[in-house]
Amino acid sequence: MIAVVGHPDLTAPTLAMLEEELYWRLAEFARAGKAGLVRAGQGLPVTFGRAARAAGLALVTVLPSRNGVPDILQSCDRRAAGELLLLSEQVRLLEFDPSDHGACVGADESLLRSCARLLAVWDGSPSDSRDATAHLVAFARGSGMDVQILWPEGAGRKAPCEETS
Repeated sequence: MIAVVGHPDLTAPTLAMLEEELYWRLAEFARAGKAGLVRAGQGLPVTFGRAARAAGLALVTVLPSRNGVPDILQSCDRRAAGELLLLSEQVRLLEFDPSDHGACVGADESLLRSCARLLAVWDGSPSDSRDATAHLVAFARGSGMDVQILWPEGAGRKAPCEETS
């Protein structure tokens, strides 16, 4: 399986650039019969999901759950999760609290353990209280996983969880 992680606060132009870049990278894996794995959230997961499906990859979406029932996502993540569910061939529930940063990092580490490759949309900045991308890249590398960093020229970040009306 192929996982994707990245900053939660990418600009719309960055997401558009990444969708095309991800498509070309994922098309190579599709020919090898791989599957893509993504955890629901705004921005990057949907971009990855669209690119994975366009490349012919089976998409597996992971949703947070409590006691075996999907958890309620933040309002800024709901539309993205809905689109991912429509694109997905399979949905997995994973027990964790999406409002707990440590639980999210633990869930992401758990997902990475089931993958052979990580595509990381990362500008090289350190992890902080809302973004664990650097940590997840280090975790994957430390686990011997193949890690590819994507940060297209001109990519940018914005304030997290900005909703559009």
